[in-house]
Amino acid sequence: MAKTSRRGVLFGGAATGIFVFGIVMAVLGTLFGLPEMRQRLKIDLAQQGNVFLLLYVGILLATLVAGPVIDSMGNKVILVASAALVASGMAGFAYAHSFGQAAIPAVLLGLGGGGLNTSTNALVSDLYGEKRGPMLNVLGIFYGIGALGIPLLVAVIAGHFPIAPQLLICAGLAGACALLFLAMQFPEASAAQSFSWREALQVARYPGVLVLGFLLFCQSGDEASIGGWTSTFVGETGLGARTATLILAGYWAALMVGRLLVARLLKFVGKRQLVLGSGLGALVGAAILLTSRLEGMLVAGVLLIGLSYAGVFPTALAIAGDTYRKMTGTVFGLLFAIALVGGMSFPWAVGQISQRLGVRYGMVVPLAGAAGICVLAVRILREEKREES
Repeated sequence: MAKTSRRGVLFGGAATGIFVFGIVMAVLGTLFGLPEMRQRLKIDLAQQGNVFLLLYVGILLATLVAGPVIDSMGNKVILVASAALVASGMAGFAYAHSFGQAAIPAVLLGLGGGGLNTSTNALVSDLYGEKRGPMLNVLGIFYGIGALGIPLLVAVIAGHFPIAPQLLICAGLAGACALLFLAMQFPEASAAQSFSWREALQVARYPGVLVLGFLLFCQSGDEASIGGWTSTFVGETGLGARTATLILAGYWAALMVGRLLVARLLKFVGKRQLVLGSGLGALVGAAILLTSRLEGMLVAGVLLIGLSYAGVFPTALAIAGDTYRKMTGTVFGLLFAIALVGGMSFPWAVGQISQRLGVRYGMVVPLAGAAGICVLAVRILREEKREES
């Protein structure tokens, strides 16, 4: 009973950490949908894309560093430090009034968010053994709650509170999370291990690994672009900031609901078929979003994209786990690294194109990403049929 209770407390800590990571992933996309945010920082659309790039640079660096630190020193140091970095990044944005002043907070948010994401997932995986699959999905729900809560909160209080207090509230939540982790006891470190790029490069030669990697490159890039630019795009169509924020909230809600549905769908549909169907759904949703200015159609496009992308990343990882059982950890490390490069580059590309040609042209990037997912999913499906024959 005591062991079960302690495991529940640790899961609660992990859920709190991933909740804060959800806030990190949603807060900039939400606030940049408010004209006040760009005016406050005195930035254009290209610089907005650069802020997202810096965020993902931080996430990538933290992802590569956190694993070895967790293995050698345990989860506590990463969780406490990461939550503190998020608090610092949020506070930094609250007082930033230029792109230069926003650059360091963006990196801090990424470093903290990446550490929280890696450590919370590693902790739950260690805690639940054979039940890690279902429990990691449950953990993901708390990520969705954090990501969904920010646009809903902003939609409610927009016009009543300036941006700085909103960011300071988020900083306070992250700071409280750091204190919570500081007071908790975590399992001891397992062993000193590290991510080896030499091993990763060897694993890249495995049949199909790079295909999965580029599929996740497109998916992660699209998810970051939609989360980061939807409210800005909707605002450019002439709809109000509150409406744009609520539409973005619909995307995060659809993503969360979709992850609840994926487990049931996999009882009737193969993993590869699900990935292809998800890519096609996202392609249709992106086309609707890109070609319409009607509020109802924009909502429909965003909801379809969220539902479609919900199952792509975990299902692709499951395909990798099924296929490469001997080197699963190294394969996953390589796939995460490739995916994060997509998460970095796509929102940046949207910003560069938007600044030169307009946001509608910039949103062609996630449409192209969805098309890339479909092409790569078809190739994976053909490889499966070839192996069966």
